[in-house]
Amino acid sequence: MADEARGAPLTQSMTGSPGTARPRAGLVLAVLCFVYVLNFLDRQLLSILAKPIQDSLHVTDSQLGLIGGLYFAFFYCFIAIPVGWLADKTNRVAVLSAACAIWSAATMACGLARTYPQLVIARMTVGFGEAGGVPPSYAIISDYFPPGRRGTALSIFNLGPPIGAALGIAFGASIAAAFSWRDAFIVLGGVGLLAALVVILVVREPPRGGMDGQAAQEATHKAGFWPTLVMFFSRPSLVLAGLGGGAAQFITYGVGNFTTLFLMREKGMTLEQVALYYSLVVGLGMGAGIIASGWVIDRFARRWKQAYALAPAISLALAIPFYLAFVWAPTWQLGVLFAIGPTFLNYFYLSSAVTLVQEEVRPDQRVMSGALLLLVMNFIGLGLGPTYVGAASDYFRATHPDNSLQVALYTMTPFYVVAIVLFLWLARVLRQEERRAKEAAP
Repeated sequence: MADEARGAPLTQSMTGSPGTARPRAGLVLAVLCFVYVLNFLDRQLLSILAKPIQDSLHVTDSQLGLIGGLYFAFFYCFIAIPVGWLADKTNRVAVLSAACAIWSAATMACGLARTYPQLVIARMTVGFGEAGGVPPSYAIISDYFPPGRRGTALSIFNLGPPIGAALGIAFGASIAAAFSWRDAFIVLGGVGLLAALVVILVVREPPRGGMDGQAAQEATHKAGFWPTLVMFFSRPSLVLAGLGGGAAQFITYGVGNFTTLFLMREKGMTLEQVALYYSLVVGLGMGAGIIASGWVIDRFARRWKQAYALAPAISLALAIPFYLAFVWAPTWQLGVLFAIGPTFLNYFYLSSAVTLVQEEVRPDQRVMSGALLLLVMNFIGLGLGPTYVGAASDYFRATHPDNSLQVALYTMTPFYVVAIVLFLWLARVLRQEERRAKEAAP
């Protein structure tokens, strides 16, 4: 029982064979993935429509970085902790539906903003709502799919960001080109309000730990806010998963929030070209990367726990030359072509970190543990990445007035190295944990 008190996994273990998912699991996964698509779509609209927003509200790159980064992340990260605790204690489906309604209404409010402060308040409210979106979904999926199938299920769920980003680019840019950037926020936010209703009507709250055996179900009444908090930050593997993911997100959010502006302002793309070509790169590249990472995890992590860390470390190392070529490319056509590489390789960390945490904690700690993981990852990546790129671009404008964003994006390269080192450190910790577990086994 000592292991249970520390939050040790109560699952069949990652070495077990895949079991049978709960009835209607596929439908539930599809609904949750659709909600995640809207979550990420609404979050990315600001970066997709950065150029017309700048022209309309006269904001700088630094202000864009703050509103897409630190201001948004402040609410998104820290509200996620009490929301995660509440969802662990109450109905996770109800929490998810309410959160979807809040962020969708706030997205519509972004389209109505007439000044920069109004846009800031609306975006912070989007962050408040989105804080209740992903962690409950992680836990619901983990109670619909058994160990051995969660990596694939969670990787399918994590298709939300690439699909959301691609649809946001395609529909957001198209609506803005045909009408205005304000209409894009209002229309796509309205779709989210309908999705909140669909969640309540379709998704049923599953028993906590129902896919993890009798011992896990008996432990579901033990979780508390502070014990879960202490458990998470006392486990080196969980903390390193968050830090490694945060370093990777520093790159993905920092670069991603300014890529459309970079392609339009410094490479010469139009909104119509962005809607067609860049949306395909994001949707296909990121989606294929996330699916591939889920397959790698389910294939190797059940036998070799270090795969959770080595898969993202290797993929990030392979991404560096493609990223540098993308930033260097003299034309937008060549830039978009090179962007396929990092778009595919940058996101292996996501399914790895999420699945590791969901497997390593008790069922009654999954929502809050998922929220703590997102707190660490998103405060570093979402909060600081776009903020840094925007400030760096404004800093370099005095000496590089025509390509300040290009210079700022070059300075992101060392963060690839930081992320790789953190994941290699995680691999070492996971190897040590495996060794201790084998030595302790009878």
